[in-house]
Amino acid sequence: MSRLPAEVRIREVGPRDGFQNEPEVIATEAKVRLIDMLATTGLSRLEVTSFVRPDVIPQLADAERVLAAIERRADIAYSVLIPNERGLERALAQRDRFDEVNLFLSATETHNRKNVNRSIAASLEGIGRTVAIAREDGLRCEGVISVAFGCPYEGEVPPKRVFEIAESLGEAGCEEVSFGDTTGMANPRQVGEFFAAARERLPGLELMAHFHNTRGQGLANVLAALEQGVESFESSFSELGGSPLTPGATGYISTEDLVSMLHEMGIRTGIDLPALIEASRAAQEILGRPLGAHVLSAGPIDWHPAG
Repeated sequence: MSRLPAEVRIREVGPRDGFQNEPEVIATEAKVRLIDMLATTGLSRLEVTSFVRPDVIPQLADAERVLAAIERRADIAYSVLIPNERGLERALAQRDRFDEVNLFLSATETHNRKNVNRSIAASLEGIGRTVAIAREDGLRCEGVISVAFGCPYEGEVPPKRVFEIAESLGEAGCEEVSFGDTTGMANPRQVGEFFAAARERLPGLELMAHFHNTRGQGLANVLAALEQGVESFESSFSELGGSPLTPGATGYISTEDLVSMLHEMGIRTGIDLPALIEASRAAQEILGRPLGAHVLSAGPIDWHPAG
C-alpha cells in the first residue's frame, strides 16, 4: 500500500448540491441555520449556494439572501458554484461574502449538452472568460469535471480526454480541479490508476476527488485516491445530493462517514465529528425523513478507552 497522507482537506457541498436536489424548496432560514451549524464543526471549506437561474433551479433562488444571512467566519473558505458570466456578475454584488468560485462542465459531449446545453468547447470558452473576471477580483477558482469516471450516456470515459479538459482549466486560471464520479460508476482499481496518471500529467494543479455512493463504492474509491496521494475531497453531510440526470442515483459520500473513516485510519481532518452529526440530525429534522449517512444512525465508534 502507498503511503497515506497525514491530513486531508474536505469541502462540504451539501448546502449547495444537497439542497438543490431536494424535491421541495427549503426555507432560507433553515438553510442559514444548517450552514452556520456546519461552520462550527471545524470544516475549512464550505460551498454554500449557486448563482444559477432561479427558474432552472428554484431551490437555490435565494442565493443572495443565503449569502447575506450566514455568519461569516474568518477560518472558513466559503465558495459558490458559478454557471456562467451572468452568474458571476450576480455573485460579485456580494464579493465580501465568499472566497472561492467553482465552475463546472462534463467530460462527455452528451452529458454536457444535457446538463448545460453546450458543447465542451463552448463551456471551456465561457469558463475561461468567467475565471479571468473572478481572478481579477482575487477569487480562488476551481474547475469541476463531471462524469470523469463514466458517463450514463457514453459509457467509458478515456482518462486522456479528462486530463485534456483539466489542462485547459488550469490554463484558464483554475488552481484546482475536482474529478467527479457524478453517477457512481467508478471502482477503486480505476480510481487508483486514474489518479496515479493524473499526478504525472497534471503536476501544477491541486487534485480533488468527488465521489457519489450510488453503487456503494464511495469510501472504497476514497481509499484508492488516498493511496495515490490525493489530499482534497468533496462530500455532503447526511449523504444529501445526487445526480438529476442519473436514474436511481443516491447522494455523495456523506461527510460524517468520510470523516469517521479518516479519523479511524489516523488521518487528520480538523473536523469535530459529533458536531457534524448534530448538523445532520438538524437536517433530518428539517427535511422530515431519515437521511443516508451511516454514522448518523450508528454514531461514532466508541473504543471504551481505559479510565
